[in-house]
Amino acid sequence: MKLSIIIVNYNVEFFLEQCLHAVRKATKKISSEVFVVDNSSVDGSVAMVREKFPEVILIANQDNVGFSRANNQAIREAKGEYILLLNPDTVVEEDTFDKCVAFMDKTPDAGGLGVKMVDGKGRFLPESKRGLPTPAVAFYKIFGLSKLFPKSKTFGSYHLSYLDENKTHSVEILAGAFMMLRKSVTDKIGVLDEDFFMYGEDIDLSWRIVLAGYKNYYFPETRIIHYKGESTRKSSVNYVIVFYNAMLIFARKHFNGQQAGILTLLIKLAIYFRAGLSLLRRVFEKLLLPATDGVIMYAGMKIISLYWETLKFGDGFHYPDAFTFIVLPAYTLIWITSIYLSGGYDKPVRLLRILQGIITGTIFILVVYGLLDESVRFSRAVIIFGSLWGITAVLASRLILHYSAGKQFRLATDENKRYLVIGKQEEATRVADLLRRTHPGAGFIGLVTPLSEVTEGHGFIGTMRQLPDIIPIYSINELVFCGQDIPARTIIDLMSNLKQKDLDYKIAPPESVSIIGSNSISTLSDPFILDINPVGKSRNRRNKRLTDLLICLFMAPLTPIIFLISSRPIGFLTNYFAVLFGIKTWVGFSKSQNSVKLPAIKNGILTPADAFNQKKLEQDTIDNLNLLYARNYNPITDLNILINSIRSLGRKS
Repeated sequence: MKLSIIIVNYNVEFFLEQCLHAVRKATKKISSEVFVVDNSSVDGSVAMVREKFPEVILIANQDNVGFSRANNQAIREAKGEYILLLNPDTVVEEDTFDKCVAFMDKTPDAGGLGVKMVDGKGRFLPESKRGLPTPAVAFYKIFGLSKLFPKSKTFGSYHLSYLDENKTHSVEILAGAFMMLRKSVTDKIGVLDEDFFMYGEDIDLSWRIVLAGYKNYYFPETRIIHYKGESTRKSSVNYVIVFYNAMLIFARKHFNGQQAGILTLLIKLAIYFRAGLSLLRRVFEKLLLPATDGVIMYAGMKIISLYWETLKFGDGFHYPDAFTFIVLPAYTLIWITSIYLSGGYDKPVRLLRILQGIITGTIFILVVYGLLDESVRFSRAVIIFGSLWGITAVLASRLILHYSAGKQFRLATDENKRYLVIGKQEEATRVADLLRRTHPGAGFIGLVTPLSEVTEGHGFIGTMRQLPDIIPIYSINELVFCGQDIPARTIIDLMSNLKQKDLDYKIAPPESVSIIGSNSISTLSDPFILDINPVGKSRNRRNKRLTDLLICLFMAPLTPIIFLISSRPIGFLTNYFAVLFGIKTWVGFSKSQNSVKLPAIKNGILTPADAFNQKKLEQDTIDNLNLLYARNYNPITDLNILINSIRSLGRKS
């Protein structure tokens, strides 16, 4: 056999399908075999390969074992004289393999071969040919000299940009997207180094080919399209860290002494520099909308105050400078903070959360205003009219953005909501059918099994442990757990592990069989599906913090009374300031003796068990109260516990 083609896939089904169609055409005149090694994809890739490309040798891993290890699995089974490592996000020309094999046949010193790559718009990709990233070459690349002087042999060594992209050249480093290897060479130097999980393994293997006395060639007589990591966010902090850590492994492996030290230092500087830029970009994106809202609200407040001082006090009266430069910015900051805590800046945009935030902020401002001395009370009317302006202006801006800007500013809607039903075959299918009947506008309803493996042909897209991959791949909005198949503790564990995802959760109880005709699944009164509102959800964590602050605010004038009735007065004051400054929370979890993983919240002064402070509770009961509090958070619960246990506010937590 002449050629073994190896494609490692991870959640890029549509790229993979396109790639395999091109490979099928390109192998018509050459004896070959094609391997697809799937790293536990959840997007239907495995089923697609089995259905549409039965000739492909499929290796379906149960876990993501990384790029190197996955390639090695197939390399060890490969029978071809040449091995081609090919990315799934590529498209080869019909004669690519013929030309490459012919070149390798007539070039006995060729250990590896790369081709001319273009992106999805036909632009040449400079990584088609690369030099060894020595300390000097890395320095020129990291600090931009290679871009400034691309034709210089000194500064352009990273992408060998001084070499003609249309001529064949001997190069040091090949790109892993298309890497043709002589099998006899890999038998001699070894397979991919599995210390590299992702990125860097192509550089390492290329250099080992050179060290073994062979050459790597850049061969532009054929081209491929490389969509260049459409599934990877190159600007993310995680990508920066993973990529440059791979470079660290390479430096420590192939360089010694001073060279290794210099390159390691440069790579670490690059990590901090690139990660810093990425963080700054994300912070800017996060702050842009709140800052714009702040400017709009402040400007409106200023105009309102100018009009009000003339209307009420007549010409010649002006509020003091402190009102303009301290009070109005403070009002604006409180409103913006309250919108944030209410989830008004979460995506997708929900107008009710913005309205809730401004109203809550207004109440907070008015309460503080009422506690102030009359000499520093400027105008309650400005606060009221300012809040009305804020509501009108901010809501109007969101409507404008919804109709004129991109998807990230779209208003939330129940249409096209995307669900995952988690349960065993019979129950998950039944609940999914109920969802289709009660939510005909659902954009997607997928099934996930709690078992360790997916049973083929039963409609499941993955297993419960694959949820971190399934959720972003399918853009899931809501998880529905089948209560018959999944214990409550497991559900709590999952919600804790998925706390970074802004998801909605529901539980479908088994007794819902008797009410198949229910036409609502979105309210607590609905008997078909029970809403669960985990305390670890980002919005609830903010609401909990806001509740703590409001309790502190209302408690302030009552402090002398609470001080007198508290069992530990000094402890109460200590706890009060600990909650005020965010060190503790008024209500947290009781100490638990079971293994369930509860959401991470601050240590509480009180616990759910304090709702029954006159009773001696068993540990199982205390654990169950923790679970109930974690699963269904409501600020009213915190208030009830606090009122019921006000004498205990000074206890040590």
